[in-house]
Amino acid sequence: MRKANIYVNEELAGILTENDNGSYTFSYTDQYFNNPEKSAISLTFPKSQKEYHSESLFPFFFNMLSEGVNKQVQVQKYKIDENDFFSLLLETAHEDTIGAVTVKPIKDEKAD
Repeated sequence: MRKANIYVNEELAGILTENDNGSYTFSYTDQYFNNPEKSAISLTFPKSQKEYHSESLFPFFFNMLSEGVNKQVQVQKYKIDENDFFSLLLETAHEDTIGAVTVKPIKDEKAD
């Protein structure tokens, strides 16, 4: 299982999890979800529910990935399988993204 923090304008909004079976879960943090002044991270993740599930990477996050030549450069640079979308997201969406959302990996606490 791998996890990533999801930030909106540098504020922690939720956690994206790649489950061991290849499915995905996105959940808002309690603090972000319970704050009525905070908007949803996207129209596909309304704050009407706290947790979302998908059998594949959610389209919102998939659309943050590069395509074509840029994707091939990233795959070679980071030595990542081109079909490992979660790894690509972790390596490329932590800064300088289009929009307010960034993705930062959560380090495995067991690795310390």
